[in-house]
Amino acid sequence: MRKTSVVVWGLAVLLAAGAGAWWWGQRAGADVPVYRSGKLSRGPLLATVAASGAVNPVTQVSVGTQVSGQIKDLYADFNDEVKAGQLIAIIDPETFEYRVRSAQADVDAAKAAVLTAQANAAASRAAISKAQVDLTEAQRDFDRKQNLAEKQFIAQSEADKARALVNTSREQLKLTEAQQSVTEAQITTARANVAQREAVLGQARIDLARTRITSPVNGIVIKRTIERGQTVAASLQAPELFVIAQNLRDMQVEASIDESDVGRIRLGQKATFNVDAFPGQTFEGEVRQVRKAALNVANVVTYVAVVGFANVDGRLLPGMTANVRVITESRRDVLQVPNAALRMRIADAAANTSSATNTVAAPAAAASAGGTNPLNARRGKIYLLDAAGKPVATSVWLGITDGSNTELLNPDAALKDGTAVVTGNPLAGAPRAAAPKVPF
Repeated sequence: MRKTSVVVWGLAVLLAAGAGAWWWGQRAGADVPVYRSGKLSRGPLLATVAASGAVNPVTQVSVGTQVSGQIKDLYADFNDEVKAGQLIAIIDPETFEYRVRSAQADVDAAKAAVLTAQANAAASRAAISKAQVDLTEAQRDFDRKQNLAEKQFIAQSEADKARALVNTSREQLKLTEAQQSVTEAQITTARANVAQREAVLGQARIDLARTRITSPVNGIVIKRTIERGQTVAASLQAPELFVIAQNLRDMQVEASIDESDVGRIRLGQKATFNVDAFPGQTFEGEVRQVRKAALNVANVVTYVAVVGFANVDGRLLPGMTANVRVITESRRDVLQVPNAALRMRIADAAANTSSATNTVAAPAAAASAGGTNPLNARRGKIYLLDAAGKPVATSVWLGITDGSNTELLNPDAALKDGTAVVTGNPLAGAPRAAAPKVPF
């Protein structure tokens, strides 16, 4: 009986010890929280820049007018195909026709004035010839009378009169020569007046020709802002009558790129975009231009990147809003970490010293192997889970990101496809990690 009691008491002590060990194990396990976690994965990765813009033709021409007047006729409407030089509208030309007639009359009058001046010049030349003849005759008469006066056949006064006549004839010749210079100047003035009137006539004819609005290029009318009978006024700038798209098969998206992303945009980069008119469909293009002119709207600085694409089937129309993604970098097969893991910060986590040592030279190793440029690499920290479910801080080098996942550069052996990483703090009321079993 005594031996049986000892056995019973021994069994009771063992059971109590086991229960105590189990209770302490459960209490210790209750202190280990269960973190939300994700996994490292391997696969392709694309770094992109998101932007929005509008679909526009590569070349579109605004057709205006340089003269004012009333629209008399319209020969083009929306979506009409037009050829270069084709008549598309007429402004009432009556006023301009009268201006041409008036200018033509002024030219005719100026030419008549030239003829009059030329006739005056001819008369002046005839007067000069007559004055030269009179001077010659007076000189001959003076010589003869002077000879007779010296022989005292006539009085000396007759010779003096002849000398005076010579002087008068000489001055008359000078006067007619001066008058000829005046008439020649009048001819020059009249001819200049003709040139001036002809210039006015030419301008009037140009204005008359401008009443005929023609298409400057081959294309399609995508906008018309006038109606028959409407009056247009051309003052400081030409009013817009039509907008003609030269080619709707070759179009572009003018996307607004934030200044923080414009440094990653390069010519020739591939881009994809979608429009609301065709949900679920993706269109492809490439960057053709990055305009250096900055746009500042509400203190937000953006730059325009032109993404060209072929609109072969003509489905995309000018003015459509496009959501653009420009592919700045791409990787085929890289180890990736969720971005949520990079945002985690756990104050009391242990440090993985071996991993930190191995990743110090990661950018240089990646560059030597043809990987990411070390200037683009950056340091980061992730948290792995040890066997007890506790987080362990691990330093890593990071490459490109697509917004959801980030490339890991030259990861060590502990980081591989399927490795669990901490992506979030434990939720309130979440189950605790199970305590390790304690043998009796």
